[in-house]
Amino acid sequence: MKIKKILTLSLAALLTLSLAACGGKKEAAVVKVGVVGSNNEQWDTVNKLLEKDNIKCEMVEYTAYNMPNDALNAGEIDMNAFQHKAYLNKEIADMGFELSVLGDTIIAPLSLYSDKITDVSQIKEGDKIALPSDATNGGRCYKILESAGLIEVDPAAGYTPEQKDVTSNPLNLEFVEMEAAYTASAIPDVAAAFVNGAHASDNGLSLDDAIYTEQVEPGSDNPYINIIAVRTADLENETYQKVLNAYQTAETAKAIEEIFKGLYIPAFEY
Repeated sequence: MKIKKILTLSLAALLTLSLAACGGKKEAAVVKVGVVGSNNEQWDTVNKLLEKDNIKCEMVEYTAYNMPNDALNAGEIDMNAFQHKAYLNKEIADMGFELSVLGDTIIAPLSLYSDKITDVSQIKEGDKIALPSDATNGGRCYKILESAGLIEVDPAAGYTPEQKDVTSNPLNLEFVEMEAAYTASAIPDVAAAFVNGAHASDNGLSLDDAIYTEQVEPGSDNPYINIIAVRTADLENETYQKVLNAYQTAETAKAIEEIFKGLYIPAFEY
């Protein structure tokens, strides 16, 4: 009986040690981050920096801009990182989302691409220009065309003019609006197309391929600075704050510059 008792205690001790060994390292807290497009390699650097905090960001990819805010508001993801401030503000106004800016990430200069011409000055009478159909990115494109000297828009429309706000179009350009994800594939069918940074990267386009690129305005008040968004109730979440802190580092800024070569530019201080 004594031997049996000793064996039982020994087995129990071994089982305890085994369980302790298996559970020696606490499982990482997973933060689901909604993104658009598949090129998000800067988050690999963020994850390396978060290892010390036992946090891991998991990318949840969406194909269209109208999906990640809905998913975030519904609690399907923890944060998203795909949009600029102007887009988020429009979504909140239109959809009533209870979302807020956690912090700044990058600015992605919007560029015009073509496989028919090499300079914006070569755009001619009646040419078709493809641009995103959402109000903020579409409006941004009209402002860029104005800066290129091709059109004029009503200044009262602010940074989100629509086609109806074009007051001068001397070349009678035709504007073809479509979901932002499709403008890159439309390049063969139009004179030129605006392609957002994420979709440009997904389609192998670089700034060297562009025939015209938006002049980036510095400063945190720029409405086209991209951000990490969270549910407003989670703004003080300690884990999410650590994710933001890991993103806004010199290491992540260096990764952005090396990976995207100007398609994305760090928009935070570090």
